[in-house]
Amino acid sequence: MRADLAHLAHRCCDIDKYRVETCCVIGNYYSLRQQHEKAVMYFQRALKLNPHYLSAWTLMGHEFMELKNTSAALQAYRQAIEVNRRDYRAWYGLGQTYEILKMYHYCLYYYRQAQQLRPNDSRMVVALGESYEKLERLQEAKKCFRKAHSIGDVEGMAIIKLAKLHERLSEEPHAAAAYTEYVNEANRQGIFNPEDLSQAYKYLANFNFAQGQLDEAYAAAQKCTEFQETREEAKVILRNIQDLRSKKETVSDIRMDDSCGSITTERFHGADHTPISSLSPVNLRFTPGDSC
Repeated sequence: MRADLAHLAHRCCDIDKYRVETCCVIGNYYSLRQQHEKAVMYFQRALKLNPHYLSAWTLMGHEFMELKNTSAALQAYRQAIEVNRRDYRAWYGLGQTYEILKMYHYCLYYYRQAQQLRPNDSRMVVALGESYEKLERLQEAKKCFRKAHSIGDVEGMAIIKLAKLHERLSEEPHAAAAYTEYVNEANRQGIFNPEDLSQAYKYLANFNFAQGQLDEAYAAAQKCTEFQETREEAKVILRNIQDLRSKKETVSDIRMDDSCGSITTERFHGADHTPISSLSPVNLRFTPGDSC
């Protein structure tokens, strides 16, 4: 991509190096090379040519964010909104800047503005949910993460955030369902965060063990052993599963023995359930000559 952008920048310079679009292309090229100071210089040059060029203000705000110059970033984003109040990127940039400054009520306001302009953009909804979570408004956060997942989560983060939120609220069945969905999606797409996936398997192993679903718990614990973060805990869970299975097998054997013992004893009981050994002998007399 960098080579393509470099080629485009050279072509634009050959055509007209004093055009606003040319300055923005070159600025983007330097941004891609992590040369943010040069990128800012070219965006400023574009704005000298046209102070109402919206993209230049927004892009310059992004570069100031990369340079950790939050005050300049806020000013650039505000200028972008002055040019066009319907530019969701500027509202979203303001939200990100205030989030970095840990001013969560402000970032909630700006993320809400961005989300209203882009209601079906999962990135806006996730950002809104994260702001609610930081403000301890957890029910609103859950709704946001659920909506972001339902409308097609671009970054694939909504379902794991929802699962962690359910876990935090001790909503075990909901957390297990969300973690299961995250695991299935991660395995299907082959894209996942190893730390999140390992924690998901660990939660499912513990949850299924507590529910007595040992086969499911065993399968999840085995998956945990593939990750360094959860390997030792997984070994403990597997030992607990083995111990519980051994106890169940022992109890089953004892019951079988008791059942067989009961059958054997009943063979030596009379019809009235009196043991044969306790029956009195019958008085039988035989007198010769009494036969027919």
